[in-house]
Amino acid sequence: MTSYTPTAEDFLPLDTALEGDRIDRPSLSYWQDVWRRLRSNRRALASLYIVVGLLLFTLAGPLVWSVDPALQDLEQVSQPPSLGRTALVVADTRPAPSLTHTTISSAAASRDRTPNNLRLLGTPHSEGVSLAWDPLPGVEAYQLYRHEYPPRDADDLGLPLVVLMPHEVSYRDLLRLETRQYYYSVVGVYDGEEARAYTTLPVQVEQAILFSEARYRGLLEADATPESVVGSSIRLESHPLGTDYLGRDMLARLMWGARTSLFIGICAPLIFVSIGLAYGGLAGYSGGRLDDAMMRFADFVIALPFLLFMILFKIAFGLGPGESGVGPMLLALVLLSWPATARLVRGQVLQIREEAYIAAARMMGASAPYLVLRHILPNVMGVLLVSLTFAIPTAIFTEAFLSFIGMGVVPPTPSWGSMCNDGIRTMLSHPHELLFPALFISSTVLAFNLLGDGLRDAMDARMRSGT
Repeated sequence: MTSYTPTAEDFLPLDTALEGDRIDRPSLSYWQDVWRRLRSNRRALASLYIVVGLLLFTLAGPLVWSVDPALQDLEQVSQPPSLGRTALVVADTRPAPSLTHTTISSAAASRDRTPNNLRLLGTPHSEGVSLAWDPLPGVEAYQLYRHEYPPRDADDLGLPLVVLMPHEVSYRDLLRLETRQYYYSVVGVYDGEEARAYTTLPVQVEQAILFSEARYRGLLEADATPESVVGSSIRLESHPLGTDYLGRDMLARLMWGARTSLFIGICAPLIFVSIGLAYGGLAGYSGGRLDDAMMRFADFVIALPFLLFMILFKIAFGLGPGESGVGPMLLALVLLSWPATARLVRGQVLQIREEAYIAAARMMGASAPYLVLRHILPNVMGVLLVSLTFAIPTAIFTEAFLSFIGMGVVPPTPSWGSMCNDGIRTMLSHPHELLFPALFISSTVLAFNLLGDGLRDAMDARMRSGT
């Protein structure tokens, strides 16, 4: 047997440059691994960016786009999206035309006689359209109509504007004119009946604004006078997403409406998920009869009808028709939505409390608060976070639905649901009033749902074995 005497070289550290001794994969914590897996899911990552963008749109948007969402501009009612339109400045007082003539009498006047020379007096604009025509012999009165489309026959002349006496052969239309083409028709009345013959004039109306209104809105220089600006064109305020039926800026209302919708959609889930966490955690950790009794009560709450209690809470709050029901809505969501989270947390706690490391901690003398805060709660947080991301879009959709049917947020307070309710009335003529709030609701709900799917996959321990 030979003896060996160790030397100093035997105790030198190993060469870390060797490929076989280097650790290629760094050690990651649980949440670092979740973030790594979430970033590899493109749909979930894009949804996360959308959610962050919505929060910036809600919180920072009104600071950038400082337009009053309640400001009504009746000169730009239901306007499509634009980056600024030009308007003709007109004088505040513009006398209506008063063309008259001596009544032409004719015993042989024909009811089929067509009014001649229907013409414009001046420039047609949104502040007034002045018309005139030649007199008809033997006529008893004139009936003037306005249509948004070319009339097909004498029974399709549109909106009756006015009935004029035989000596009146001019009129100025001031009835809510929009920047579009109208078709004016004039008909003679004989023996109390309208003739079948008519004359139609197409008129293209341009945008106009009164001098006083332009000065009030700060669109003119401080030293501007009517003589210097009347007849010229100025640029109006821009509305990137258009205006609604009262001339209010859609972008500003969407920003402020997002605060209402997301406040309800995020605050309510945070509250009832926290209640469900405490309730379900207590039931699962206690077990036995207490667990059975608590779960039977949760089953009873699940069976309660949400809409009925929403109505009862509105009555209890003393709110009548047309009053905002944000308080009753939050109360109904919190009191009736926590059992789903409680049942989910209870199932997780029942599984975790039987794990070996929990038994080992008990044998080492760990107290119940220590077990809950150090072991059980961190292992439940993943499932709880996924549950929260699915509860938020449900609450947002619930708010939109209740506001749409008039039981949630009501005007003038903006919310995406109430804006959809307003836009449904004009969806055929002005679809942007319904399209934009509906698009925001759909995008938000879809983004939170896809983010919840991504978080569920990233936090599922059974899916990590292959990575």
